[in-house]
Amino acid sequence: MDFRKLEVWQKGIDLSLEIYKITRDFPKEEMYGLSDQLRRAAVSVPSNIAEGNARTSTKDYINFLNISIGSLLEIITQIEISFRLGYIKENDYEKVLSETEEINKMLSTIKRKLKTRMKK
Repeated sequence: MDFRKLEVWQKGIDLSLEIYKITRDFPKEEMYGLSDQLRRAAVSVPSNIAEGNARTSTKDYINFLNISIGSLLEIITQIEISFRLGYIKENDYEKVLSETEEINKMLSTIKRKLKTRMKK
């Protein structure tokens, strides 16, 4: 299946775009700090979904999904820090947390289905 048709990949792209928009307003001293870390983690989510989808091994695919989940947890941590520092508005904070939660649930569902398939 073409990874671009996966809803979870599309949501990962949307999350990345949202993070890029939010971090535009970060202080200049954060350009190579928190802003850069957030952007890298955000881009990692759909990138690892795509790479995992291209793997021929289900075990490899699951591994890449785990990396995507790890990147989501990085985003949650970094968004929390950004919010507490006053770099982002509460509505952006809530929106990103909601999006990461939704993507995390989707990735967990895909992983569970892949693991079930491996056992058969």
